[in-house]
This record gives sequence, structure tokens and C-alpha cells, in this order.
Amino acid sequence: MNILTTHSIRRRLVFQLSIVAALLSVLFAYSVKVIGENTAQITQDQVLASAATSIADAIRSESGELVVDIPYSAFSMLGALSDDRVFYRIDVGGEAVTGYEDLPVELVPESVGQPSFSSTQYRGAEIRIASVIRPLSTLERSVGAVVSVAQTRSGFNEVTSGVRTIATAVGIAFFATAVVLVLLAAQSAIRPLQDVSTAVERRGPRDLRPVNEKVPSEIAPLVTALNRLMVRFSKALDRSEDFIAEAAHRIRTPMALVQTNAEIALRTTKSTQSRRAIREIIEAAEETSRSARQILDHATVGFRTDHLQRQEVPVTALIEAVLDRLLPVAEMKGIGISFQGPAENLICAGDPVLLESALGNVLDNAIKYSPHDTCVTVSAESDGDWIRISVEDEGTGFPVAEIEGLADRFTRGSNAEGTIGSGLGLTIVSDVLVAHAGQLEIENSKEGEGACVSIILPTS
Repeated sequence: MNILTTHSIRRRLVFQLSIVAALLSVLFAYSVKVIGENTAQITQDQVLASAATSIADAIRSESGELVVDIPYSAFSMLGALSDDRVFYRIDVGGEAVTGYEDLPVELVPESVGQPSFSSTQYRGAEIRIASVIRPLSTLERSVGAVVSVAQTRSGFNEVTSGVRTIATAVGIAFFATAVVLVLLAAQSAIRPLQDVSTAVERRGPRDLRPVNEKVPSEIAPLVTALNRLMVRFSKALDRSEDFIAEAAHRIRTPMALVQTNAEIALRTTKSTQSRRAIREIIEAAEETSRSARQILDHATVGFRTDHLQRQEVPVTALIEAVLDRLLPVAEMKGIGISFQGPAENLICAGDPVLLESALGNVLDNAIKYSPHDTCVTVSAESDGDWIRISVEDEGTGFPVAEIEGLADRFTRGSNAEGTIGSGLGLTIVSDVLVAHAGQLEIENSKEGEGACVSIILPTS
């Protein structure tokens, strides 16, 4: 059966969740990068501001003159941060009094205790500048001293580059971990569907019991719909089987009456032409009656295999019961039946009604296709694990090229023309053996002419 599929639920879940994981990974890596860069920037700014404040604290006024003793610790703090170059400039009253006079100071602090920061280019390198202001009192007036300290940003760039590398690696690791978790989550999400599918797949072709698997609430409507469909199928199948059984019974009864009356007419009629026509009526009635019986047997087998009632079956007694039932039919055709079996009674586990039906169909076929004054041999043997029941006749045997398909429904060998049959006998046998985990072997006799059909059953 070809099933049209549009997409895989697992693939769809994995794809969608992987996109979400990728977006979260990018967002996470970007967040780590931004936080790392901001942290590095804040650290550099704090060190620059501390150095500038340390220098500003060292400015004093002596006898009306400004004295600056630049502390060593101001630059040692910057050296501890990185090996970048350091520049400084001190402005008093808007004029540079010491340091690098060409150092560009773009932002001047507006108040004491509030340093200003800026970034610019100086002497071919990017620098970061921190400026602080300190009020000074001289003999003449009060002025403000602006101390600016700058540092190149090579160390900062190295730190931010390392942060970006770490952020990228963390993002990739996060995405890889998320993909693995997504795969596990997708598998876990569709597992209930797989469990329901497995539960249904393990059933036989006619097992229409409701599915009682525990499923999530999202799948419950699907299982409910499936169970309702099975109920409808079961009812339709029961109606079909009842109809077949009733139809077979209603056909077989009048056909038996037609056959009986035709046989009476055959005995009393002298006309050759009438006798030929009556024989054709008898053959047609017999074929119809046989077909109806086998259709009924097939329906019975189909029903009982769904409700197999296993019990210990004495195989030898079963064979003898079938032989007793068909012996009169064989004697009417002048065919002898012999049984060769072990002294002890063989035992197998199965449905006795089905096994009797299977053996009866095999033996009936052997009698039907055997010529007059021949013998049908039934044998039984066991190797401990299996029981083999073989029925061998002395007829024309099977066409070798057709043996493989003889168990198909309504299939008969090309050499069966002229013999009444429906093509259901071996089908019934095959269905019974499938239900019992057995095997059906169809072959020609290894010694002389004839066919050999073997029923192989497990002992337990």
C-alpha cells in the first residue's frame, strides 16, 4: 500500500527547534561578547580615572606657583593592565602646563568627581582618554586643573578579541548541545506515536481489538478515532462472515436436494442423452456444494484464528478421526487409505477444530485426485520440537512450476481440469498453519508418481 506523506514530524520538530536553538546561541554569544567588551571597557576606564585622580591629587600650590609631583603609582596601575603606551596632559586655566600638549582632550569634566571619557586617534593609534577636574587656589585667583590620562587600546582589543573568541566557542558549544537535546526531545515526543504504531503492527491481519496503549492527551483523539474505525471494521467483518456462512448453508442444502433427485433420475432414465445431461447436473451440484462447504470452512478458519483456542491435541487420535470420516468417500472411489504412525500418541498445542479442518482438506484433496484402485498413505512422525503429518497419493502430482502458488486462494494446478474443486483447500490449510506458527510443504512424491503434502506443527 502506498502512503502519501508530506513531511516527517521528527524532522519538522528538529528543524524548528534547531532554528530556535541557533537564534538563542547567536543571542547568547552576542550577549557574552557585549558583556565582556563592556566589562573590559569599564575596567580600563576605572584604571584611567584612578590614574588621573592620583595625578590630580598630587597638584598643589606653593607660594603662588603650581607644583606637580606625578606619583609613580599612577602609571604603574596602567602598566599592570597592559603594555600599552600612556600619555598625560595637565591643563590649568585652559592652558597646557605639562605633559603632551598635542594630546586631544575632547571632553572636559563638568564637575569634580565626575570623570569624562572619550576615544580618539593619536599618533597613529586609537587611544582612550579619561579626564578629571580639580579646583586650585592661588594667590591671585581660583582655577581648575584638568588632568587627562590616555592609553592606547591594543591590550583592550586583545581582551575583546579573546572575549569574542570565547563567546563564539560558547555559542557553538551551546548550539551543538541544544541540537543533541532537540534530537532527544523530538524522539521522545514522537515515541507515543511509535508505540501505538508498534502495538497495531504486531497484531494479526484480523485482530481488531481496541488499542489500549497509554498515550498523551494530544494523541488520544487519534487513538479514539482508530478504535472507532476498528469497531466499524469488526462489525462489518462479522456481518460479512455471517453472510458467507448463511449463504453457504443456503446454497449447500438445495444443492444436496438437487444432487439427490438427479441421482434418482439417473437410475430411472434410459436415454443416453438424458443420462449425460443428468450427470452434468450432478457434477455441477456436487461442485457447488463442495465450494459452498469450503467457503464456509474458510470463513470458520478466519474467525477462529482471531480467537485461537489452544489446548493439547492428541495428533494420532485426530488423524484417526479424520480417516474415519473420509473413509466412506475413499471406498466409493475404490481408493485405499493406510496410516503409518508411532505407537505413542503425539501431542501438539493448537485448536483441534482448525487442525481437523486442515488435515481433512489435505486428505480430501488426495482422495479426489487419486486414480481408481490406488492408495493414499498418511504418516506421522516427531523429532521432539516438530510434528510432521504427511499425506501422499498416487495421482498425477503437481506441476513443478506451479507448486509455489498452489496455496493461494482459488488457485488450482493446470492438470486439475475435469476434477471438481474450488481452489480453497490448500488456502485453508495454509491459514491454519500460519495461525499455529507451522509450515506447509507441497511437493511431488520422491518415489514414483503422486503428490505429497506435509503439515508441520510445533509441539508446544
